[in-house]
Amino acid sequence: MNARPTPDTPLAVPSGVVHSGPPALPLSPDLAVALRQALLALPERPARIAVAVSGGADSAMLAVHAAAVARELGIGVSLFHVHHGLQAAADAWGGQVHALGGLLGVPVAEARVQVEQAAGKGIEAAARDARYAALAQLADAHGTRHVLLAHHRNDQAETVLLRLLRGTGLAGMAAMSAATQRDGILYLRPWLAQDRAAILQAAASVEAACGWKPVQDPTNADPRYTRAAVRELLAPVLDGRWPGWRGIVARHAGHMAEAAQILDEVAREDFARLEPSPDGVSFSLLAWRALSAARQAHVLRHWLARNGARMPTDARLRDLLRQLRELHSLGHDRQLRVEQAGHVVRCHRGRVWVEPRG
Repeated sequence: MNARPTPDTPLAVPSGVVHSGPPALPLSPDLAVALRQALLALPERPARIAVAVSGGADSAMLAVHAAAVARELGIGVSLFHVHHGLQAAADAWGGQVHALGGLLGVPVAEARVQVEQAAGKGIEAAARDARYAALAQLADAHGTRHVLLAHHRNDQAETVLLRLLRGTGLAGMAAMSAATQRDGILYLRPWLAQDRAAILQAAASVEAACGWKPVQDPTNADPRYTRAAVRELLAPVLDGRWPGWRGIVARHAGHMAEAAQILDEVAREDFARLEPSPDGVSFSLLAWRALSAARQAHVLRHWLARNGARMPTDARLRDLLRQLRELHSLGHDRQLRVEQAGHVVRCHRGRVWVEPRG
């Protein structure tokens, strides 16, 4: 990854725009309030935040509002742009982001990444992983631990539908959260409750005020990509029959998040009763078997997740549960050894262990 910061000196902006300092661009009151509330809700006010900016309307408007709101709160702002190299126009998109940084009077840092499609991972997932890795490196290089993402209510609704169609569990149905820790970075999504129509209206106001125009990524409307297929093929049908479906689905995600939090608390309490080892890699088979069947499965998922193991498919989980239930309570009747992706689950002397596969 190559990162290059932009000097604080404003870059060239679209023709007809002349200013001696950062202009007071028009802001959406609702969008600004949502962003201000998200920043004020942090346990401590950060000295600096960053905004992940692709150049599209959503992230660009988040940058515009962040520059104003953060300045009001005494917080420094940087723009982070990840150049994936997947589109011929990617260089021009980067130029638009740098121009926006110049217009706002804030520095821009760009990272160029190579998106490699790993086995079993689609191009969308590979690009997302590369983007997060690049954002983490940019954050480290520029001394910030808070990055703003421009996901909105429409994105949230699409995510819920996609995860429903993929058969994800309760935690997956909770979709995106307003704050997520990843690689030591706190990612904030202040606009999850905001409709995209408000963001597009803000973008039109900014364009009218200064001439800066967001870029258009053709993949966002290409139904060959999974999310774009939901947006272009499924969403119009839902719009025609249930115009308010996005808000309903987003509220559903909130309810699922609350339910998932409760179940996570139950799993932690159940696991604490299984006589776990100090490092949490093993537990008592006998204590586990005293749980109900549903709680046996749930605490097993919790245990695998806390040890960094990939979640098994439903079929593999059912098979693991069957084998554990059929073992003698002390695990002496036969040896259990089940491979799960890069880990091995085994039973020895009445205790169930998980360890990386050697």
